[in-house]
Amino acid sequence: MDTKVWKVDKHVDNLIDYPHVVDAAIFLAENEVVALPTETVYGLGGNAKSDEAVAKIFAAKGRPGDNPLIIHIAKKEQVHSIVKDIPEKAAQLMESFWPGPLTIIFNKKDGVLSELATAGLSTVAVRMPDHPVALALIEKSGLPIAAPSANSSGKPSPTTAQHVIEDLQGKIAGIIDGGPTGVGVESTVVDCTESIPVILRPGGITKEQLEEVVGEIRLDPALKDQESKPKSPGMKYRHYAPNAPLYLVSGSRSFLQNLIAERQKEGMRVGVLTTEENMHYVQADVVLACGKRAELATVASSLYDVLRTFNKENVNIIYSEVFPNTGVGQAIMNRLEKAAGHKLISE
Repeated sequence: MDTKVWKVDKHVDNLIDYPHVVDAAIFLAENEVVALPTETVYGLGGNAKSDEAVAKIFAAKGRPGDNPLIIHIAKKEQVHSIVKDIPEKAAQLMESFWPGPLTIIFNKKDGVLSELATAGLSTVAVRMPDHPVALALIEKSGLPIAAPSANSSGKPSPTTAQHVIEDLQGKIAGIIDGGPTGVGVESTVVDCTESIPVILRPGGITKEQLEEVVGEIRLDPALKDQESKPKSPGMKYRHYAPNAPLYLVSGSRSFLQNLIAERQKEGMRVGVLTTEENMHYVQADVVLACGKRAELATVASSLYDVLRTFNKENVNIIYSEVFPNTGVGQAIMNRLEKAAGHKLISE
């Protein structure tokens, strides 16, 4: 399959009628799959009402079909067409954070969406992305768009169109290159079908921000307990992993340096994921700074790009520093723990 690549400047006037957006919307209406930029990561979009389109998403990603997808909309009013009801707290969160990196789980309206898109569940995950190109494309298509991250399943999520090309060239109909994404980690997923909302996946909106709007928020036990079954889209299987084994390291600089030296004696090429503040204290074959520790949002926005860079550097093992498990650090650690398979080395 030839994959068409369109470059679209998000600052263009009247994006909804921009020729490249119109072309991509026609592909979606014909049940083809198109990668699109959002403020979090690139998504792999398809008609959420079509079994054919959703099956193409799963096939392109190599993703198991029992994993529900997030449905993307362009206007808040669209949510009424796909959900049974909007609980009060969900409405408050929509008002505060849409458009934005927040996915809300509702009870779904029957007979509207592809059962493949919701994995046969009675609920549906919905978000309104904060990216002008994504919003224009969704609105032009006139469809709810199912869109997981536009990467091969298990690999680091894509934050540039080039990442999508590396993973999915020849597997999908088109890619809209809207430049690099901003937030860098996927949306926060909150289940609002219960009286107290539950975070199923930490992301671009923090627990603290959510609680300022609706009060008490709980965390899904599966975020801490590996044996618990996760409920969130994209959290059921191994994710975000670079090619080389990744280990989280909690300890002093000398402890980390000793680990590096031991692996190098074994002939390994060692990579280290660290921050701008700490990179000068580390000696390894490849040392990559993933943002600033004092500004964790920069770590989030750089994380997937850095993980992918290690693949190009052909390292044999990667050690990563750990981050505070609060605010956006919760999302960072969630992704790193998934990428590392929860492998932690402590001093």
